[in-house]
Amino acid sequence: MNIPKNHQTVMVYLILDNPEQFISFTKEVFNAELTHKGMREDGRIMHAEISVGENTIMFAQVSDQWKSMTAGIFVYVPSADKAFDIAIKNGATVITELTDQPYGRTCGVKDTNGNVWWMTEAIVRSK
Repeated sequence: MNIPKNHQTVMVYLILDNPEQFISFTKEVFNAELTHKGMREDGRIMHAEISVGENTIMFAQVSDQWKSMTAGIFVYVPSADKAFDIAIKNGATVITELTDQPYGRTCGVKDTNGNVWWMTEAIVRSK
């Protein structure tokens, strides 16, 4: 199997009402990098990709043929508190408050496109 560079075997593909806001949100909260952006003649995004760490998320803008399709996305972050604060400042709403769980400090937010982000600062366990 020949998978393109920076792609994974399974990848999220979102159809978004406001992909420009999604790009801004992911850059601010997760330090995402926009790696591809293809446009339609009418100025809407036909296909775009961001990378977060070693993972790629693909997305496009809604159209007459494709309605909004959002997702719940789990992401490890260096600091759950910092990611939560930045997400809220960038328009996200709280799904679950910051808590300490056996697996790490965690929270959940919904971005303005309707995607739910489960963010966890993992606990490093010694052997």
